[in-house]
Amino acid sequence: MIRILICCAGGFSSSAMSVKVKKEIEEKGLQDELQVDFCPFGTSSDLLDDVDVVMVCPHQKYRVKQYVADYVQDKKPVYLLPPKMYGTMEVEELYADAKDILDAFQKTHLNPFYFPGEEDIMRVKRSKAYRHTKH
Repeated sequence: MIRILICCAGGFSSSAMSVKVKKEIEEKGLQDELQVDFCPFGTSSDLLDDVDVVMVCPHQKYRVKQYVADYVQDKKPVYLLPPKMYGTMEVEELYADAKDILDAFQKTHLNPFYFPGEEDIMRVKRSKAYRHTKH
């Protein structure tokens, strides 16, 4: 099972997304493969032991490097979600990216993690998983 923690600034947008995502997990029968939780970015460090990957909403970009330095180092990937992907929050696309992030992170320990060519996440236009887009 892959456990994802999605964080936003105050928990407002992520809590709205949590209802949609948890419903999709059930509808698609992914309960044994995927767990997604949401919380404000400021309190997420308390939950790090219980997750495999931290996905952060794009408007928290300015906080990610310090977060990695203070709490995570190279223990688990921290990934800034592309803006369109955060807006659509399709569970199968999140799941595909999470699997690819975890695989690549084991090799690179790059943190914050980004896919090749996506160093500036605010310029990324995709709303689907990295593997489902042309590179």
